[in-house]
Amino acid sequence: MINTLSQVQLVRTNMERSLKTVAADPMVERQTEYYRENIRNIKSIDEFLADDRIFNYAMTAMGLEDMIYAKAFIRKVLEEGTDERGAFANQLADTKYKNFAETFNFKRYGETTTSFARTQDAIVQKYHRQTLEVREGEQNQGVRLALYFERRAPDITNAYDVLADRALAEAVYTSLGLPQEFAMTDIDKQAAYLEERLDFSKFGDADYLAKFLNRFSALYDLSNGPSGNMSPTLALYGNGRGVIQMGEGLLASIQNFRLGGF
Repeated sequence: MINTLSQVQLVRTNMERSLKTVAADPMVERQTEYYRENIRNIKSIDEFLADDRIFNYAMTAMGLEDMIYAKAFIRKVLEEGTDERGAFANQLADTKYKNFAETFNFKRYGETTTSFARTQDAIVQKYHRQTLEVREGEQNQGVRLALYFERRAPDITNAYDVLADRALAEAVYTSLGLPQEFAMTDIDKQAAYLEERLDFSKFGDADYLAKFLNRFSALYDLSNGPSGNMSPTLALYGNGRGVIQMGEGLLASIQNFRLGGF
């Protein structure tokens, strides 16, 4: 099976074609067609939550598919919006909820919420990308994690952005060869260490990001094997906890694999 590094590079190089392939899948096409045809008719939070196909599509697109069952929780996110500092979504560590409330901001825009492009074509594009990542993960979990990190990278500004997202944290821990015990240490100490090792202001730079992803992919394979079948990475998407553990021997074997900026 192709290794993680090669597959990540292949998908990133052919991203447009890969997304078109996903969009042409009959099941994806049907779900997308229904969403496009009906989202404009949704005028309230009640209607949004009542239409399972619309709601599930939107939640999946925004990376919240694991919370589809929690409609009462999502209702609170939507009802309080994001305008007030104490709003529920603003208090949650995972910024995906705030992004969801901003996108479907019924509190601010009421019946016109679904008339904006961000609730229409932008959601479709995100759904296609999310579907691509999930399918890649079915073959190699490391590829899914790398693609997820690539997608979220422009929004990363500091160590706490990473530590608040278990999947982002997994990628960073792996790229730095950190042991399982590191995740159990004081959060502020973790942040300080990561700030020393990484320049978070550069994750918006294509070259810096590419080097990071290459390093992660290579170390992921060293730890898990080319197929990534033994990794607990999928647990980071809502099914548990797992951090790759790397011993001194493995760390010694990668001393020559150094990339600029790390």
